[in-house]
Amino acid sequence: MGLPKEKPQGLDSPLVPKVMKYAARAHVWTYRRTGGRIGSKWRIGAGFRKPVQTLLLDHVGRKSGRTFTTPLLYLVDGPNIVVVGSQGGLPQHPQWYRNLMATPETRIQIKSEVREVRARTAGPEERAALWPRLVELYADFASYATWTDREIPVVILEPR
Repeated sequence: MGLPKEKPQGLDSPLVPKVMKYAARAHVWTYRRTGGRIGSKWRIGAGFRKPVQTLLLDHVGRKSGRTFTTPLLYLVDGPNIVVVGSQGGLPQHPQWYRNLMATPETRIQIKSEVREVRARTAGPEERAALWPRLVELYADFASYATWTDREIPVVILEPR
């Protein structure tokens, strides 16, 4: 079973980001209320057969100044946590990524543990080393990369 050659029809529909937004809100609400007992594993797409750990990322809106929370898959890399701005292969970077680049000091929640972190985009060498590990973690990242013209950002969350 290889990678899909083309992205699914309808992915660029304006409905997709709205569905993702409301699904994420429900995910965050459940994760927070259960301390991650529910919602800490992603079981959609490649995660159906190989569930992936999820965290909650807080980020400050670069225009609104409001705090938002986004659930994301993550990889542990020594003391750092690595997340991916794939947005399902959509053509634009996710809002959380643009917000983090404007205000990189933030916090994450892994299950019931809250950690203070500083975000930065991985440099080319770091990205090259991390990308295969991220695809091993969640195979759909490879498909997403073929569905978009942008380079999908790899974000390193360093403890602070």
